[in-house]
Amino acid sequence: MTEMVYGSMPSRVSEPVIPRWWRTIDKWTLTAVLVLFAIGLLLGLAASVPLAERNGLDPYYYVTRQAFFGGMALAAIFGVSMLSPAMVRRLGVLGFAISFFALMMLPMFGTDFGKGAVRWFSFGFASVQPSEFLKPGFMIVIAWLTASGQDINGPPGKFLSFALTVTVVLFLAFQPDFGQAMLVLFGWGVIYFVSGAPMILIVTMMALTGAGGFAAYHGSEHFARRIDGFLTSDVDPRSQMGYATSAIQEGGFFGVGVGEGQVKWTLPDAHTDFIIAVAAEEYGLVLVLIIIALYAVVVVRSLVRLTRERDPFTRLAGTGLACIFGVQAMINMGVAVRLLPAKGMTLPFVSYGGSSVIAAGITVGMLLAMTRTRPQGQMSDIFKRGR
Repeated sequence: MTEMVYGSMPSRVSEPVIPRWWRTIDKWTLTAVLVLFAIGLLLGLAASVPLAERNGLDPYYYVTRQAFFGGMALAAIFGVSMLSPAMVRRLGVLGFAISFFALMMLPMFGTDFGKGAVRWFSFGFASVQPSEFLKPGFMIVIAWLTASGQDINGPPGKFLSFALTVTVVLFLAFQPDFGQAMLVLFGWGVIYFVSGAPMILIVTMMALTGAGGFAAYHGSEHFARRIDGFLTSDVDPRSQMGYATSAIQEGGFFGVGVGEGQVKWTLPDAHTDFIIAVAAEEYGLVLVLIIIALYAVVVVRSLVRLTRERDPFTRLAGTGLACIFGVQAMINMGVAVRLLPAKGMTLPFVSYGGSSVIAAGITVGMLLAMTRTRPQGQMSDIFKRGR
């Protein structure tokens, strides 16, 4: 019936999996991600050595671990991107269920590593941050519910997605992890808007989010301290923001030179949350613009390819994944230049962190799977036949 309505394109049935994957994948997006990972290793060689020395470890301890985690992320990208949208949906639902259960267990078994927010499970040799793995699965589940709600006699998908989003946001806020909570809420808003939500509802959600932020400011010392630090006109030069701001200013257009930067010796999170400050100081504005362009390639290319997709679930899930990937990068860089309050959010594929880079690999793998060229044709074919 589907072929009678929409028509079809010939499929190379006998074509092996790898050649078919290579022919249908978005090579620009894949290349941009690989370059981002290479830049992350390059910056890690500079940013993580001082931390390793302070902790009495081998100078390249963190770089080696980043390369190991990066290998796992690349395996996730290639493996997940070969799946069909239906298989990605199953993987996403399962991943979300496991991650959400882990998120609920954090208050009892989690640790804060002295940072004031219980976000990790510590296993001694490594730690896991469930919220990083929750995001791609959450986007898949929300897209599935929303798309199912558009079917005749389908479930109340939009209401269920809203209820699930509120639940997840509350669990994240209690850690507290307001950065991830806002990112999850943003992802839901994007999918809801693309699926045809009325603007009045979007405006209402923005107002409720503002009210929630006001309540968090007065109810959480951790949150209030970060907001106050952002709003103050005077930046303490000995604070993380002060060091980052000074490093970016010192870098100028072309940087102070490879290995010549000083911020990595004074900034505790130079290899994670403020890695862009290291890039700006040693390599200048040139490298920062290259990094921004690479993220733009991933997001824009994905969104353009998704406009040709017919299946509502694939279109919604891909849009949500692309947007949270790009917005997370924007938030990280916005914090470093003091456009946004500190969020404790990593720069995908560039910052150090096992959970972050592997979860980013899963996200991009799902995105590449959603944007592959498929034999069912494109959305524009419908309009051509209607002439």
